[in-house]
Amino acid sequence: MESSNEQKIVILGAGQAAGTAVVTLRQMGHEGPITLVGDEAAPPYQRPPLSKAYFKGELPEARLYVKPAGFYDEKNVTLKLGQRAVSLDRPGKAVTLESGEVLPYDKLIIATGSRPRVIPVAGADLDGVMVLRTLEDVDKLQPLATRGKRLVVVGAGYIGLEAAAVASQLGLEVTVLEAMDRVLARVTSPVISEFYQEAHRSAGVDVRLNARMKGFVGEGGHLTGVEMEDGEVIPADIVLVGIGILPNQELAEEAGLTCENGINTDAQARTSDPDIYAIGDCANRVIVQYGHRGRLESVHNAIETAKIAAASICGKPAPALDAPWFWSDQYDMKLQTAGLLAGFDRAVVRGDMNARKFSVWYLRDGEFLALDAVNMPGEFMAAKRLVGKGVRLDAEALKDPSSDLKLMIAGAMA
Repeated sequence: MESSNEQKIVILGAGQAAGTAVVTLRQMGHEGPITLVGDEAAPPYQRPPLSKAYFKGELPEARLYVKPAGFYDEKNVTLKLGQRAVSLDRPGKAVTLESGEVLPYDKLIIATGSRPRVIPVAGADLDGVMVLRTLEDVDKLQPLATRGKRLVVVGAGYIGLEAAAVASQLGLEVTVLEAMDRVLARVTSPVISEFYQEAHRSAGVDVRLNARMKGFVGEGGHLTGVEMEDGEVIPADIVLVGIGILPNQELAEEAGLTCENGINTDAQARTSDPDIYAIGDCANRVIVQYGHRGRLESVHNAIETAKIAAASICGKPAPALDAPWFWSDQYDMKLQTAGLLAGFDRAVVRGDMNARKFSVWYLRDGEFLALDAVNMPGEFMAAKRLVGKGVRLDAEALKDPSSDLKLMIAGAMA
């Protein structure tokens, strides 16, 4: 019988979670064969820079890779790229690829990530209507995104606004259409939303809220504009759709694993089958700092769940859990979020919003929940340590820029 250190591991997916799982398994001493299956041509890479530095042309592709391509040969990891798993045989402990190849496993890690929501309107198949999720997506977008071109971004989430910022800096005419009454509505507070709305408008971006879109129009199969419900047609050479993502859980669902807005996992990242793990965007995990389940679409979650799964497989102690954190780069502003702000009843602004250097502290009945920091990395790091600790903070003292934040936090933690 094979020892746990020699077990065959198959990883489905080739994003940051999958790449981190490979690295951690080898670091923790796993010596058995590892096979990684990815439906893209590239080895595991980071997605966040795609809508920022990579789109802007400031970062070469190789810098996106979790590890250099040669790492996998050195570590005896088999990459099966440009391939997709089509079925999972749990009793037989095997995965079948679309090529027909069957991969047996002792432990399986599902890291299939997520995909962009499809926009259900006429003209969505026109040439020029795009999404921004993969390297290939950006490689198609870059040569089209030249000075003077007209870009319409549908959806004002992180990716939509990051792409709008880059496009504006590249000299495109940019319009952002958001169906809700503020940008970043699903991820932050009205305070931050209003700040970013004005930042984009001051950069020349036409930000339209409560925007009601009818569909896309074109000629000869090529996009020419976006038709609004009131009949207006906004001229467009490119449309970038960013209306959210969906977890890639179908393979797991078809195999009978428990799924609920993602693949349900326990504290060790195990699914309802103890030999199968799920990590990254596709996993629905317990968010211990807040005592409920959910999916986290973040680098933090990808890295942390990968390390948790690897530790479980290798029989090692689980890593210490970090607070959920997120970030977004737009123009000269770095937004860093520590924690989840759902349920806050007070937002306390600390710092100078006009100088683009401030933080917003979210409290519920005086208890700290989360923080948004714009160009304030020190406050972000301080707040991360407070998430989930039940710390109570004085809102008036927080608001006073002359108050000593370190002393305030130390007193609250005492």
